[in-house]
Amino acid sequence: MLIVRYLLSVLLRLGAVLVVFSWLWVIVLKFLPVPFTFTMLERSLKALSEGKDGTIYYEWRALHEISPYAQLAVISSEDQNFPKHLGFDWQAIQTVIEENKWRKKQGLPIRGASTISQQVAKNVFLWQGRSYFRKGLEAYFTILIELIWGKKRIIEVYLNIAEMGKHTFGIQAASRRFWAKNAKQLTQAECAILAAVLPNPVVYSAKNPNQYVWIRQQQILYQMQLLGGLNYLQKFNLCIKDKHN
Repeated sequence: MLIVRYLLSVLLRLGAVLVVFSWLWVIVLKFLPVPFTFTMLERSLKALSEGKDGTIYYEWRALHEISPYAQLAVISSEDQNFPKHLGFDWQAIQTVIEENKWRKKQGLPIRGASTISQQVAKNVFLWQGRSYFRKGLEAYFTILIELIWGKKRIIEVYLNIAEMGKHTFGIQAASRRFWAKNAKQLTQAECAILAAVLPNPVVYSAKNPNQYVWIRQQQILYQMQLLGGLNYLQKFNLCIKDKHN
């Protein structure tokens, strides 16, 4: 009995330490650029293990140094309720559950319903995987970043760490590699084509888009227009003016 109490005491203390550490980790990354993600590390190590170049292309940019069309494009493509929800889009989750029932019957791959906030929580703080334990941690970190970071910081981090091509993370690195320009100079069409490859940037290419990517780009441009263009960002206070203006 004493051993059980001792083990419970140790586990409770360990849990408390981990909770405090997670809060501090989230608070620190509210102000500092994300140095790397586990996905970046995984991609690099996998390439090196295969005798290939493991270089990761990644350059952090503040939100005011990124074209506002980039925000609009990824919100239109990935999470149109992003400004309104608190990390979880329950309506979208229910819709995907029903759709996946049909997909399973047809032998098609199931769809996910992760919000931008959930994707950021997963990619910044966790590893790739589909276990219930990891999903539980993802939900925990999603709540934390919604509470501590807020929407502007979440979208800023997302645009900086999202995988947008082979070994290419973040919109600045993608912009430099694909079009030899800075993220601030990206056009509406270029932002839409980057958003179009986000479901699978290893398979799809923004630099050499196939028919699917071109079609997806046009769909995203249409959705950007339906949302109201840049006025949509202003409506939800997501716009940040260039500090040099």
